[in-house]
Amino acid sequence: MSKNQKLQDDFITLAHGNGGRYMRELIDNLFVHYLKNQCLDTTVDAARLPIDLLSGEMELMMTTDGFTVEPLEFPGGNIGSLAVHGTINDLAVSGSTPIYLTLNAFIEEGLDVAVLERILSAMAEACRESNVSVVAGDTKVVRRGQGGGIYLATTGIGLRPRTLKLGLELLQAGDKILVSGSVGDHGTAVLLAREQFGLRGDLKSDAASVHPITQALAKVSGLRFMRDPTRGGIATVAHEMARTASATIRLFESSIPVKGPVRAVCDMLGYDPYFLACEGRVVAVLAPESADLAQSLLNDIGYKEAAIIGEISSGPSRVVLETRLGGERILEELEDDPLPRIC
Repeated sequence: MSKNQKLQDDFITLAHGNGGRYMRELIDNLFVHYLKNQCLDTTVDAARLPIDLLSGEMELMMTTDGFTVEPLEFPGGNIGSLAVHGTINDLAVSGSTPIYLTLNAFIEEGLDVAVLERILSAMAEACRESNVSVVAGDTKVVRRGQGGGIYLATTGIGLRPRTLKLGLELLQAGDKILVSGSVGDHGTAVLLAREQFGLRGDLKSDAASVHPITQALAKVSGLRFMRDPTRGGIATVAHEMARTASATIRLFESSIPVKGPVRAVCDMLGYDPYFLACEGRVVAVLAPESADLAQSLLNDIGYKEAAIIGEISSGPSRVVLETRLGGERILEELEDDPLPRIC
C-alpha cells in the first residue's frame, strides 16, 4: 500500500492509540480514507445497522472494541470484566440495551492457566450481571513475547428504540454537561496496581456497566448525547463536542467530582485527572431545562456523585476549564499518552 500523504507520521506510535489527536488523525486519514462507505460513522460508539429485520419500535445496534491492559488484574476488575463492561457501555451510551457479545482471545504462550480462569470467571460474572451472552468467539495463541499475556477483541449487539435520537450533531449553545460520578478512578487504579513510582493504594477501578445510568437518562426529555469517557477521559470527550458543535466547552473545576487519591496521585506525578480514563461513567449533554432533573434521577438511583460539570457556549472551538480560584485554563487536546496503556 502506498503511503497516504494525509497522515504526516511515518511510523505508528503508542500515541496513535491514546484517544487524542494522533488517534483521530490515524482513523480519519487512513481507516476512513480506505474503508469509507455510506454506513461507516466514526463519531459514534455504536452504529445503527440499516437492516430492516426488526418489526416494531426497535432498531439493531452494533459495536466493536479491543482490550489491552497492564497488569491484567487490578483493584475492581480484570481484563475480562473490563472487556464486557467496555463493550456493553458503548452500546448503552448509544441508547441501546446490550444483548449479545462475541469474543476473540489472543493468548500469549506462557500465560498462567489460573490467571486465564480468573479472567474468564470475571467475564462470566459481568455477563450475568448485565444480562448479556457471549454467543460466538475464537482463540489464538501467539509466541512468548508477542503479546501482553492476553488481548481481547469483542463485538456487541443491542436494540435501541427507533424514537430515541442521540448525537453530537444535536448539541446547542446553552446545553449542560453532566457526569455520572467521579473521574479518573480507572486510570489511577491501574497505575497504582503497577506499583510504579513507589506508589500503592486501595483505590478501585470504576469499571462497571453504565446501562442503569443510560436507561435513567433516556427517560429525560432533552437528552442530546451520551459518551463513556474511556481513553482520554472527560477532556477528550469535551474536545470531540467542541469540534462537532464548533463551540466552546466550559468545564467547572469546582463541580467535577475527583476522589482524594486520584487528586493526590495527579498532584505528585503531574497528571491531569480530566484526561484519565473512566470505565463506568457517562458524560451526558442535556437541554438546560432538563439537566437538574437528570442529575436528580441519577442521585435517586444511587449515583450520588453525579454532577453538572459544564456547559456549551458560543465561541471558538476549544475546551476551557474554569478553575476554583476563578481563573480559566485552556485544556489542550491530548497528544502524548497520559499513562501507559490502561484499556
